[in-house]
Amino acid sequence: MAEAELDVVELDVFEYAVVRVVPRVDRGEFLNAGIVLWCRAREHLAARTHLDEQRLHALAGSPDVDLPAVRRHLAALEAVCAGDPRAGAATTEAKGARFRWLVAPRSAVLQTSPVHCGLTADPAAELDRLLTRLVRPGG
Repeated sequence: MAEAELDVVELDVFEYAVVRVVPRVDRGEFLNAGIVLWCRAREHLAARTHLDEQRLHALAGSPDVDLPAVRRHLAALEAVCAGDPRAGAATTEAKGARFRWLVAPRSAVLQTSPVHCGLTADPAAELDRLLTRLVRPGG
């Protein structure tokens, strides 16, 4: 009896945090608006964002949310991950250091969840999966 060949998939550890928009920091309520993902073994750092403006206005309880500023901050986060030099000095740091800086706790309109981890064979696909599951459910 011949041994069956098994396809071995190499899995690597990845870390991620959910990007949250907190329109009223004093209330602590938030809307998930993106994912930042870091996979050290593959040197993969990326962020994907999606802002549901209607839900954000409802959460804020007023139309006074500065949507252009929130959009700029989300775009800057993606640019830092991508290493875009227009995003400033942070892009000159190593990818792991950028990830740690982006997910550091802060009291601001843009915050991140605690860091979670998992295993993946494809960090880019994992980022898409997490965005769909945690930020754009049903969308």
